[in-house]
Amino acid sequence: MLEIIVQNQRDVREAVKLGASSLEFVSAISEGGLTPSYGAMKQVYETATVPVFTMIRPHSFSFVYDETDFDIIQEDIKQVLALGQHQIVFGALHEDGRINEEMLERVLSISPDLEMTFHRAFDEIEDQRTAYRTLAAYEQVKWILTSGGKPTCTEGKDRLRELILLSKELQGPRILPGSGLNAENIGELHPILQANQYHFGSAVRKDSSFAKGFDEKEIKKIMDSLS
Repeated sequence: MLEIIVQNQRDVREAVKLGASSLEFVSAISEGGLTPSYGAMKQVYETATVPVFTMIRPHSFSFVYDETDFDIIQEDIKQVLALGQHQIVFGALHEDGRINEEMLERVLSISPDLEMTFHRAFDEIEDQRTAYRTLAAYEQVKWILTSGGKPTCTEGKDRLRELILLSKELQGPRILPGSGLNAENIGELHPILQANQYHFGSAVRKDSSFAKGFDEKEIKKIMDSLS
């Protein structure tokens, strides 16, 4: 039920111990999360005992990528695969805000084993219902990380509920609510959303800081609300 953002091997050990069911693995969290280094990948993959979804994002300027960016994306994904992993977090858009299906198809064609979470680039799309149907056509897209097109899940709860119902109707990618979730609001949101899993970042850290370890009490409150 609980996906937690991790940045290194130490985070992984602690997050798994505290009950994370999956991990989003990133570097440069201050930039919104970028692709981790090879060394960090190697350590994290050797340590994790739950699924690890590795961020594939070459820069934080936008979700619009050119051929130079794609070359980097492709090499980074090959690196993930070579280290025995196959789950990634990725998203690409056109300048007008539509999903870049050509880029998506090229990424997914790197390996039939790839499984993808389409990340919060999804929240820059105006017509999310249509965008959901687009992503549902790709069997390798398993999750969509979103706050319902709003800055936080609380603000986007109505759209999130619509998307979750649509995902069940179409049996497509599962909706992974993330952004602004914490121990105080998850108890109110979960009965409304009824998502299979929720995504947490700074809210489960001591003093809400990624520079510090996890707050065991906050995670326990969250787990209690989801049980």
